[in-house]
Amino acid sequence: MNNTKIWLSSPHMGGNEQKYIKEAFDTNWVAPLGPNVTGFENDLEKYIGQNSFVGALSSGTAGLHLGLILLDVKVGDFVICQTMTFSASANPIVYQGATPVFVDSEKDTWNICPEALEVAIKACIAKNKKPKAIIAVHLYGMPFKVDAITSIALKYEIPILEDSAEALGSLYKGKKCGTFGALGVLSFNGNKIITTSGGGAIVTKNLEQKNKAIFLATQARDNAPHYQHSEIGYNYRMSNICAGIGRGQMEVLDHHVTLRREMHNFYKNIFEKFDGIEVFSEPNDDFFSNYWLTAITVNPKKNGDKTRENLRLFLEKENIESRPLWKPMHLQPIFKDAPYYGGSTAAQLFEDGLCLPSGSNLTEIEKLRIEKQINLF
Repeated sequence: MNNTKIWLSSPHMGGNEQKYIKEAFDTNWVAPLGPNVTGFENDLEKYIGQNSFVGALSSGTAGLHLGLILLDVKVGDFVICQTMTFSASANPIVYQGATPVFVDSEKDTWNICPEALEVAIKACIAKNKKPKAIIAVHLYGMPFKVDAITSIALKYEIPILEDSAEALGSLYKGKKCGTFGALGVLSFNGNKIITTSGGGAIVTKNLEQKNKAIFLATQARDNAPHYQHSEIGYNYRMSNICAGIGRGQMEVLDHHVTLRREMHNFYKNIFEKFDGIEVFSEPNDDFFSNYWLTAITVNPKKNGDKTRENLRLFLEKENIESRPLWKPMHLQPIFKDAPYYGGSTAAQLFEDGLCLPSGSNLTEIEKLRIEKQINLF
């Protein structure tokens, strides 16, 4: 019996990536600049729209770090961050010497809770530490409650740094994610909906911001015939080779979104006959998720004491990868002393939630294996 590894989310090439890479080699553009970088940025700007400007970078984390710099976050500042997220959302706050202030999730989208957000802002202001920014995440491709969060951000005049690392192709009220915040960030890591092997991007509202981000990402070299630096810079620019992969991937992005959404429906059909299992889905028609990862919650009180960890280990024995939801940042050892506002929603999601294999390249045979093992469990 075929028991090869079924991965949670593996790279899925479209076929034309090698054409762009070959062009880079043929023209010797093997550097952190070149036609593919410009082309990839143009492709992304056209795709997400809203007159956005995109700078291609070495990672989504780099985009978040540069975003905080552009928002003037400095040592001693407070930055609010969604607690239910990957650590890359929070780590750049510490890079800047600022303090992360974590906020709980709400149950509809699993993203930053508007009520807890406002409580956190008021608490910070009471300490004479008005937050410099709000990092809001579109978790697993599900848009956060954009209207509610934006309204609070505008009320207190705090810019949103929009973490769209998992949400390329997702929409809120017909508008692409990555365009709602003062700045946005994308990721093209190997497990994302499209990949450049490693890479990311920053999304800005104007060309001046984009140029500033690129300046900082290329070691902040001043305009001089020699190497002169008046600011601290970073080696954060995407290479022309990686951008070539991205150009090929952009050609199949919408198809990948369709396939991921089909995987979500695949799991909905499987689990509809079981009690105590909920498939994480769009709360209403305002939300369009790319369903980068399909996730479920498992309620042992309704299914004979089966837990998400029981299911994870059962699948693991059959060489099928699944993964618990992100462990909330306020529960991480490194952030144990950071302020936290909210209840236990994120903690309960972590306890009960599981991400299932969701790749756009899963075969019918692999799907049958997954379905069989879930039914056996």
